[in-house]
Amino acid sequence: MNSLLVVVVLADDAPRNTGPDFGKASPLGLLVIVLLLIGTFLLVRSMNRHLGKLPESFDPDTKQPDQAVGEGGVDPSAAGNGSADEPTG
Repeated sequence: MNSLLVVVVLADDAPRNTGPDFGKASPLGLLVIVLLLIGTFLLVRSMNRHLGKLPESFDPDTKQPDQAVGEGGVDPSAAGNGSADEPTG
């Protein structure tokens, strides 16, 4: 019985909202679009500012003299002394 009701409701092809204003956009829709455009503009501007603060290169060859050993720098006292990391043969 329920499936018959569903079929009858779906088969009802008489459009209900066919007045003279059916399908037209309201001023609220324009407001939403303008707000989305403003938000997109602000996000792009913010992203460009953040990208401008990035260094030109992330190459490890450009080490700063104050960079700590634990941050990717090389400890000159550990070079070639047979530490536990290097196999001894």
